[in-house]
Amino acid sequence: MSLPQAPVPRYGTDALADLPTSVLAALGVPDAPNVLGLPPVPRVCVLLVDGLGWEQLRAHPDEAPYLNAMDGGPISAGFPATTVTSLASLGTGLPPGGHGLLGVQVAIPGTGRLLNCLRWGDESVDPVAFQPAPTVYGRAAADGVEVAYVALGHYRGSGLSRATARGARYVAAESLGQLVGRTEHALRRGDRSFVTTYHADLDATGHRCGVGSADWRHHLRFVDTLAQQIAAVLPAGSALYVTADHGMVDPAERVDADTVPELREGVALLGGDARARYVYTEPGARDDVLAAWTALLGDRAWVVARDEAVDGGWFGPVAPGMLERLGDVIAVPHADLAIVASEREPWLARMIGMHGSLVSAEQLVPLLATSRP
Repeated sequence: MSLPQAPVPRYGTDALADLPTSVLAALGVPDAPNVLGLPPVPRVCVLLVDGLGWEQLRAHPDEAPYLNAMDGGPISAGFPATTVTSLASLGTGLPPGGHGLLGVQVAIPGTGRLLNCLRWGDESVDPVAFQPAPTVYGRAAADGVEVAYVALGHYRGSGLSRATARGARYVAAESLGQLVGRTEHALRRGDRSFVTTYHADLDATGHRCGVGSADWRHHLRFVDTLAQQIAAVLPAGSALYVTADHGMVDPAERVDADTVPELREGVALLGGDARARYVYTEPGARDDVLAAWTALLGDRAWVVARDEAVDGGWFGPVAPGMLERLGDVIAVPHADLAIVASEREPWLARMIGMHGSLVSAEQLVPLLATSRP
């Protein structure tokens, strides 16, 4: 069968990157484009549920009756559909090419090394320099809005938090009850407030057990209750928006880039993720690597040169200095396939649920709304 054309995220129309600036506009922050047409309101909570894809939510109405009854619909996460990239889009209001956090593992230009943007294990890389775009949190705070980011204390001060959430007052919450209570408290501060509440465990359950597994479905019930409880404690004049960073699939087929000779030849570094691979080639080897990966993966993945993906709008406009972070070849599984690397990334090869691709199951995330006048 022939491979369908890669769908491009809807940047500037109804993508995740359009939500934060629309929230600023709703809060009355000057010069913020309200792409999503959100109504004016003095207090906003964005509940970000890691891993809650639109298609997965709609497939489980019994486990998530409250969420499925909320007003709203799907928006595009952005490419790659992964936490690092989406958190940066939510934090800056920019598509991936604008903020440069272009996946879990990207090249540090000129070093011959990869940066794991999720763990940020390289202390030589300054998060503020690597992601230099101003955040919407800082912009809101400068206009007098009380801004808070409510999440696990473990993430406070991490490289990813500094890159994506600087400008917000970090509020640690270690349980579902604390997420609700501390979100309510943060929303009541000042005359205007902007609170982002982040819940990670649905994604973690999907990675370990599979999306749609019994464990995942049980946790979705907790997420549904979390949204309902936050909605119940909204102060007057508040809006709640529920969204996510990506969906998830359980690919049954694995291709191991560490054991297949055709996928090793001419490759200097392998970055990205199992559903969105960045292949950094040895000098002069790009065309051969592109041909080899295309031949081996066939119609199971989009395999393109970097320039083709950029020109095709996969990342939105790419800011100066960001292009070199991308692989020379980009391989994105379309079918039921994961590109793993068992020796270099044993932690990834063990996962059941995965994400990152351009397919709708990973790209579409909910944007749901409720409010208290």
